[in-house]
Amino acid sequence: MDTAETQQIVTEYRTHESDTGSPEVQVAILSTRIKELTEHFQTHKKDHHSRRGLLKLVSQRRSLLDYLRGKSPDRYQSLISRLGLRR
Repeated sequence: MDTAETQQIVTEYRTHESDTGSPEVQVAILSTRIKELTEHFQTHKKDHHSRRGLLKLVSQRRSLLDYLRGKSPDRYQSLISRLGLRR
């Protein structure tokens, strides 16, 4: 994922004009990285070192989603529907 992709994700999911670190933006960036790593594992099945990193990203995303669900259930529902995440 390059800088242009990250900027595009930030502009799509930000809550206000100067927002770069809200939970919505962080979850969207993590989801993109998780998706890319998942595709990587389709061809590199034995790459267990990167798989550990993937599990850490998934755990971090889960923590952010749990935080957002506790703070603002409306924002949580909106985000998971926009990203197409289960739950």
